[in-house]
Amino acid sequence: MITYQRIVLAARPQGEVTPEHFRLETVPVPELAAGQLLVRNHYLSLDPYMRGRMNDARSYAAPQPLGETMIGGTVGEVVASRHPSFAEGDFVAAMGGWAELAVSDGTGLRKLDTAAVPLSAYLGAVGMPGMTAWYGLNRILETAPGQTVCVSAASGAVGSAVGQLAKLRGCRVVGIAGGPEKCGYVVDELGFDACVDYRAGNLRADLKAAAPDGIDGIFENVGGEVFDAALARTNPFARVALCGMIAGYDGADIPMRNVRLLLANRITLSGFIVTEHLDCWPAGLAELGALVATGQLKYRESVAQGLASAPQAFIGLLKGRNFGKQLVKLM
Repeated sequence: MITYQRIVLAARPQGEVTPEHFRLETVPVPELAAGQLLVRNHYLSLDPYMRGRMNDARSYAAPQPLGETMIGGTVGEVVASRHPSFAEGDFVAAMGGWAELAVSDGTGLRKLDTAAVPLSAYLGAVGMPGMTAWYGLNRILETAPGQTVCVSAASGAVGSAVGQLAKLRGCRVVGIAGGPEKCGYVVDELGFDACVDYRAGNLRADLKAAAPDGIDGIFENVGGEVFDAALARTNPFARVALCGMIAGYDGADIPMRNVRLLLANRITLSGFIVTEHLDCWPAGLAELGALVATGQLKYRESVAQGLASAPQAFIGLLKGRNFGKQLVKLM
């Protein structure tokens, strides 16, 4: 019997995620039916949204079922096919989950061209994180050249793309990140105009110095104190693209002290889920792919080795230990 490994959700966390919430299993490879294909996953994407899916709570998407393969984006190679549109050797992006292999009927699969864009980048700058950045900047913030954009989690997969795209559109870009190494990377390698280290203990004063003319657009990934500090610097009619609230992903309350500024500054705030805007993906991915291929959009990856490393890597992601896009290399 041919088998493969997968990781399932073993228990729902109450508070912080621990390795005990996951279980590594060995399962048989099923026979392919007509219209199906088998993909060997090369890379698994780890993303903050997965924490919310682990809860059995009402949200924009169904909870991750217990005892089933953990949800997750993957890129890999078709190794067997009974599907007319896919052949052995095709590289594809899919939602193959935390598993070495995945069976698909082709729904939601996207063929990948690896000639100019590395395979792993299709899970980052030319994948869902890149599209999240592209949509939030172009469809929600709609900032003009010369305006100031503030990006939290600026060294992460989404934040790093937002800042670079905003710079290409002529904006002043201020990042917020944790630690001098990440802040240095954001400014020196990605080209942000400034980056504030929220761990330094002077968040509000440092952000005021970095954005002396105020903030016209906030791309928010964190929430809590970081979001409050950015709101305090907003100009009238500022716009907020609310992408994530990682400060509360473990179930903690996220207090807001500057909510009054939403009214006082007539701020437009839009939360969004990028997979609800698939009509924008062809144009966005084409632009992102061209920028990566020509070196105009840079990215960084943290790569854990082997499927068994996924739980600890995911926990590290939630605690901000990753640097750039967090991946698991499966082969």
